[in-house]
Amino acid sequence: MAKEVLLTADKLHRRKKTAKVAKITSLVILAVLTVIFVILTLIFKGGKFVIQLDKGANRDSNLAIYDFKDDRDMKRKLYADEMPYMDNISIKWIPKDIDTEKEGSHNGNNYIAYTFYVENIGDVAVNYWYEIVIDDVIKRVDEGIRIMIYLNGEPTVYAKKNADTNEAEPDTTAFYEGVTNDDEYIAVLEQRKALMPGEPDRITVVVWIEGDDPDTVNTLIGGDIKMHMNIREERINQNELEKLDEDNVEEPEEEENKEEEDEQNE
Repeated sequence: MAKEVLLTADKLHRRKKTAKVAKITSLVILAVLTVIFVILTLIFKGGKFVIQLDKGANRDSNLAIYDFKDDRDMKRKLYADEMPYMDNISIKWIPKDIDTEKEGSHNGNNYIAYTFYVENIGDVAVNYWYEIVIDDVIKRVDEGIRIMIYLNGEPTVYAKKNADTNEAEPDTTAFYEGVTNDDEYIAVLEQRKALMPGEPDRITVVVWIEGDDPDTVNTLIGGDIKMHMNIREERINQNELEKLDEDNVEEPEEEENKEEEDEQNE
């Protein structure tokens, strides 16, 4: 009988020891997960959408960027206001006058919006490229992201290809899906040709999570995305400049002379 009591006590002691070890292990794992969550929150919640001229551009650049047309405070970087939280919405909820309602940062209910200007302050025409670079993504939230860019009033909506069909989502242009030299993901890459001296382009960038996208599912909840926009100048070669000059030359006054002759004949 005494032997059975000893065995039972020994088993009970081992159980308590195992439970204690399991509890400590659980607390350690929970602490690690908590630290990871805090780090992710600090990294991805603290970022802002940044628009910047190419880092490699020298001080002789012909391009300048600024927020307000009537206050041309030219900078190399522009910062949109931060949005700590964004829920999915429909493009139908984006204001129709989003491109013209304000300048600078004008975020709305669950969308980022930023309007700015790119101006050629040089003496010759230039091309430039603009690109949206996705720096970091958590929980594949980029699957449901929409990026709408207005260039002088003309909007284009960009989105990642449908995960099932590998085709562009309806009424969108598929993400470029290239990479930078630093292996960052390029979502949008477009060229603006022949920006003339003294000419400003008005650009509005709108970012939201499209609720009507079939890839916007519950698994994206808690996800994060961090992105920025680069603007890179491209000098036009002499042949292109000469062609531009030819295109801008007014036609001979033959038609005007003909009209005058017609009027005299009448």
